[in-house]
Amino acid sequence: MDHREEDVSLGANKYSERQAIGTAAQSQDKDYKEPPPAPLFEPGELMSWSFYRAGIAEFVATFLFLYITVLTVMGVSKSESKCSTVGIQGIAWAFGGMIFALVYCTAGISGGHINPAVTFGLFLARKLSLTRAFFYMVMQCLGAICGAGLVKAFGKTLYQTKGGGANVVNAGYTKGDGLGAEIVGTFVLVYTVFSATDAKRSARDSHVPILAPLPIGFAVFLVHLATIPITGTGINPARSLGAAIIYNKEPAWNDHWIFWVGPFIGAALAALYHQVVIRAIPFKSK
Repeated sequence: MDHREEDVSLGANKYSERQAIGTAAQSQDKDYKEPPPAPLFEPGELMSWSFYRAGIAEFVATFLFLYITVLTVMGVSKSESKCSTVGIQGIAWAFGGMIFALVYCTAGISGGHINPAVTFGLFLARKLSLTRAFFYMVMQCLGAICGAGLVKAFGKTLYQTKGGGANVVNAGYTKGDGLGAEIVGTFVLVYTVFSATDAKRSARDSHVPILAPLPIGFAVFLVHLATIPITGTGINPARSLGAAIIYNKEPAWNDHWIFWVGPFIGAALAALYHQVVIRAIPFKSK
């Protein structure tokens, strides 16, 4: 019997929160059992306060993520000499550091996705329902738009003249280059998410859930170091959409599809690789 307090009218806590960041791994039970896949549709979640609480957490986290990272990009862009700013390395640290902090803060509430590509990959792995995945993506995109909007409010002229932190395929690279960079970069991120939050590993090693945000944030940092010169680094459709909508100029929309198609392909490949090759789940005997 579940002994948690329950809000009868809203059905709070009636439906378990399917958390990507492996909160189930915090159990003291070391005898790991493969959890059942999340149902494709779980309409009952709509009556649960935990469902909406998780969505709000995703909104706030993505809002803060865009605010800090795009503001960092604007700070570097406005300077004639990159030596007087944090430079590309600083931008990469801003993205990676914010993911580390925000995943740590929201893992126990929503799973700390903060990225539609991560949500999509975990949905394909049946870690959460379609109902929750769609809600997360909507809230992430809204949070990103608001975060970028706040940055623009601090300096509209600077924002509009310096690209608004929008992702574009940079000169010297083709659309294929940009798409490939987004696919591989997102694969690195989502594969790290799966590995760092694997409940089976956590059942064997209790320190894994505590450290999970660290490799995820570090993966974001490294991917940004590699691909900022190519696309400015998307690997997060909400981040790309929020900056594009607020900037709203042609360069941001010309190749915008790349920053959705690339991350979703990369996330799907990471989910397939982890579930089929690393975990070999489809081949395990009942």
